[in-house]
Amino acid sequence: MNNEDKIKQAFKDRDWNEIKTHDSWVIFKVMAEMVEGFEKLAKIGPCVSIFGSARTKPGTEYYQMAEEIAAKLVRHGYGVVTGGGPGIMEAGNKGAKSENGKSVGLNIELPHEQGNNIYIDPDKLISFDYFFVRKVMFVKYSQGFVVMPGGFGTLDELFEAITLIQTNKIGRFPIVLVGEKFWGGLIDWVKGTMLTAGNISPQDLDLISIVETPTDAVRVIDEFYSKYLLSPNF
Repeated sequence: MNNEDKIKQAFKDRDWNEIKTHDSWVIFKVMAEMVEGFEKLAKIGPCVSIFGSARTKPGTEYYQMAEEIAAKLVRHGYGVVTGGGPGIMEAGNKGAKSENGKSVGLNIELPHEQGNNIYIDPDKLISFDYFFVRKVMFVKYSQGFVVMPGGFGTLDELFEAITLIQTNKIGRFPIVLVGEKFWGGLIDWVKGTMLTAGNISPQDLDLISIVETPTDAVRVIDEFYSKYLLSPNF
């Protein structure tokens, strides 16, 4: 179905039988995705999600940084969760795999991007049709978030995590942005516009850390958990 058809479909009158049949099918499909996600991820242990662009090419600066961050996370006792696709996601899974750590992929099929990368543990690959179900799995089974440069999808995942922490719907897990050059303008706008307008509180800014190196990214997460005398293990 192309974009024009989708728009027209939203305004189409449907009879009760059609509504009931379609919507019931959607409910069961969502339930099936939820059940599969819960069953596969319930026992993966402490993990950190790595978000970032699917368009980042192998060999580039941020691809290599994501790969190194993932490898360090595994050496420090964490598993790695990504969106399962190419780019930064591939780098994260590749880094985790290189250290024989848990490499989880929450893949979603998109028309303009490839399927899952090859570095995901076969028993930890889950494919989703619904973005919102996928995001539930990210925030439910991650104990930290590393956010590499990315596009709209990365921003969506970042602000989802911030919102759930800010509203106390999930624990105050660490959120680490990698790359001052990339993220600095956004944070300046948040401070200069959102904070000035009173739409967020000054302490909300404490939910985010910006770092420049893989070592610093992992250090932020380790220091966070050391405050609670917790250490990840499998």
